[in-house]
Amino acid sequence: MPEAKETVLEIDLGNLAHNYRFLRSKLDKDVKFLSVVKAHAYGSDSVAIAKKLQELGTDYFAVAYVEEGIRLRENGITLPILVLHPQVLHFEEIIEHCLEPNLYSERTLKAFISAAEKSNLKDYPVHIKLNTGLNRLGFDQPEIKKVFDLVTGTKSIKIASVFSHLAASEDWQERDFTIGQIDLFRKMTWQLIENLDYEPILHICNTSGVINYPKAAFSMVRTGIGLYGYGNDKNVDPELKPVGTLKTIISQIREIGKGDTVGYNRVFKAEKPTRIATLPIGHADGINRIYGKQKAGVYVNGKYAPIVGNVCMDIIMINVTGIDCEEGDEVIVFGGPQHPVAFAEAGGTISYELITGIQRRVSKKIIPE
Repeated sequence: MPEAKETVLEIDLGNLAHNYRFLRSKLDKDVKFLSVVKAHAYGSDSVAIAKKLQELGTDYFAVAYVEEGIRLRENGITLPILVLHPQVLHFEEIIEHCLEPNLYSERTLKAFISAAEKSNLKDYPVHIKLNTGLNRLGFDQPEIKKVFDLVTGTKSIKIASVFSHLAASEDWQERDFTIGQIDLFRKMTWQLIENLDYEPILHICNTSGVINYPKAAFSMVRTGIGLYGYGNDKNVDPELKPVGTLKTIISQIREIGKGDTVGYNRVFKAEKPTRIATLPIGHADGINRIYGKQKAGVYVNGKYAPIVGNVCMDIIMINVTGIDCEEGDEVIVFGGPQHPVAFAEAGGTISYELITGIQRRVSKKIIPE
């Protein structure tokens, strides 16, 4: 195998395009599509991902924090950007960069109205979050009249969308709860918008909602993890293609004898002569200690090699006994022969945590469609 150069996350825009088109195919043509690119586009590259999605025809973007939206604006993203969890401190920056805030409480709604009026704005687009059972952010049903009064009591803002978040749309055992959320959302939105002289966008479906509850698409869906290749369902995952493949190299290979130990705290003890390879990646890169002690492994020249000992800050060690390999050879941590879900599950976690945990010091390589 050709010698790799460094630890790198390959970001395949062709796979992104495939996932976008697959999810779009589940929707009626008039349903808008919001692409979630928070957390560096789920651990990849928010600018490259957003530019490709803008090219593909997405209607909206969403980020978690204001600084993420500013970065997209500074790199040429012109589509509307919803900020899902803005803080009052950053409302002036939101206005300056034409971002659109999620207003999820009386405090945030009043504060943004004040900021908008101070800037002499008219009909500035905002988004109203309703709590239908996830119990994180959002207005509860008894607060709807107060929201309506505040929104209609000023000309500075206009509701661009009303939305909520499903708690367990991937879990069929929670189907009754999910349907209850959808029904409550329908009731709450009607209470809020029935007396408006315009019709905001409505959205509650996440990736699993798109797949399992397509009739609840309303006028827009909001997808994140599905765009990056994960369906939260073993039957759906084969239809999607993971966008990221994490690769590294073999720095050194050594032979150890029976009874020799490897790494901190001497966790791994060889029961027979063993061949150990050292890789330049560790928990400071996002491969956490949960993957050590042979719980998870990587692929070297198509062969599985378990991680031995404790994962170090910048290094992991793998058992390559019986594998034809040399120093400098490429190693695939996840992607390719090993689906990231399998790697995450081996460590007792989920794909979300794995892919968003890849640290910024890991080099990125964009593979065009």
